[in-house]
Amino acid sequence: MNCVADDKLAVTELCTTMMRHVDVRDWAAFSTVFADKVTLDFTSIYGGEPWEQTPAEITAMWSKLLNAFDATQHLLGNHLVTIDRDTAELTAAFQATHLLANPFGSPLWRLGGTYRFGVVRTPQGWRIDEVTMTATWAEGNKEVLALAQAAAGAADSGQ
Repeated sequence: MNCVADDKLAVTELCTTMMRHVDVRDWAAFSTVFADKVTLDFTSIYGGEPWEQTPAEITAMWSKLLNAFDATQHLLGNHLVTIDRDTAELTAAFQATHLLANPFGSPLWRLGGTYRFGVVRTPQGWRIDEVTMTATWAEGNKEVLALAQAAAGAADSGQ
């Protein structure tokens, strides 16, 4: 077997699995795809600066927000993987669909662009240590994001 090809397949599966865990809301498994510290960059949507979190912090943040949606679907395609010994990078096109029934318009918000994942080899296998999402287009009702964030905040306050 070709070790580089095996590594490329493992990295592709890891990043695809991360998105699958999000959509099926398997938060226990979701946290296992990450290294001990992860740099997150969602500045194309939220602005600000990239930040660093632990797997537990990422899981708490993402589960709170994404559980507020009725459904999501995150698709990755056109995977390009580079391997450099014990580090790797996967770049993929994405489409993310968010569904939330609401009185303010369409229940759907879809966006697309590129995800870039930094990945490191650990004793447990490949793990994600960097996630950069660059949105390049969107369609539908972006208000569903604000509604989900509000619902997630209300859940925190017990409302």
